[in-house]
Amino acid sequence: MNSASPLRSVPPSGSATPDRRWPRSRSSVRYRRDLRGATSTAGGAAIRKGQFVARTELGDFLRARRQALRPADVGLPSRGRRRTPGLRREEVALLANVSVDYYERLEQSRNTNPSEALLGSLARALRLSVDERDYLYRLAGHPAPTTSTLSGYVDPAMMFLLDALTTVPAHVIDDRTAILAQNALSRALLGPWTDGDNRHSNVTWRWFTHPESRALNVPEEHEAIGRGYVADLRAAAARTGHDPVSEQLIADLTLVSPEFAQYWSDMQVAPLQTTRKILIHPQVGRLDVQCDFVLSTTTGQRLVIFRPQPGTATADSFDFLRALGEQSFDRS
Repeated sequence: MNSASPLRSVPPSGSATPDRRWPRSRSSVRYRRDLRGATSTAGGAAIRKGQFVARTELGDFLRARRQALRPADVGLPSRGRRRTPGLRREEVALLANVSVDYYERLEQSRNTNPSEALLGSLARALRLSVDERDYLYRLAGHPAPTTSTLSGYVDPAMMFLLDALTTVPAHVIDDRTAILAQNALSRALLGPWTDGDNRHSNVTWRWFTHPESRALNVPEEHEAIGRGYVADLRAAAARTGHDPVSEQLIADLTLVSPEFAQYWSDMQVAPLQTTRKILIHPQVGRLDVQCDFVLSTTTGQRLVIFRPQPGTATADSFDFLRALGEQSFDRS
């Protein structure tokens, strides 16, 4: 027999191809490897380009919204002529409670990663609508917030009314009674409630866990006020359904406050209603007020207004309280 190497058999047309892996040339392997690397590099570049574009749009959007606002739109005095339209960067930074340098870096699209809480503060400061707020979150790489995740954002209609109320104390609360924004008289009456964490700003939490928060209210009204907060919280929990934030708040209050646990077991369900209250302020004395609530159907937030009772000296006391607050601000 011939000792020459046998030829590879080629399957006839129509027959099944043998399960055989044909050897690949080194050049084809190298080509595929290079192709995969090029594809991976191109994909990474596309992602980085998309992130850069989003950061650029974020800065452009913040700048456009800032330039569209006048100082009067956000409750600030207009001092002299301005070379450029809109608010100054330092004014937005002040309203959002961030440093001027950080806000400038945001507008200039430098490497920043704003948190959801900061975005909420910026949306409030720039008086963004719900759609504009959601757009801001998405530009920053965050999902649009739900009711349970809102942090710092205030309905612009609520902020407009709050800025317009200069002769009475007023503030905005969410559906869990966390204070989101205060006017100057509210700060003079209650102190600053928006400078701490979420629990610090929550009226219901502080009512049942910090006895000093009741100091302004006469003792005869304590039970009715406490029951009102509990019934309001149950109504809010029913509206929002499965809300981890509300559920945790209820669980913590039940654990630390026997008074809350007792009222919660009564199963009362009712949102806060217009209520007459008597407040005793250490510097201006007795205040007879009607607590009114204005509801935003868009966000569920509420504007709380301390309206002076007719026929009392409360309106004059508010004027005195405002003067005290202005003097305190000037000294600081």
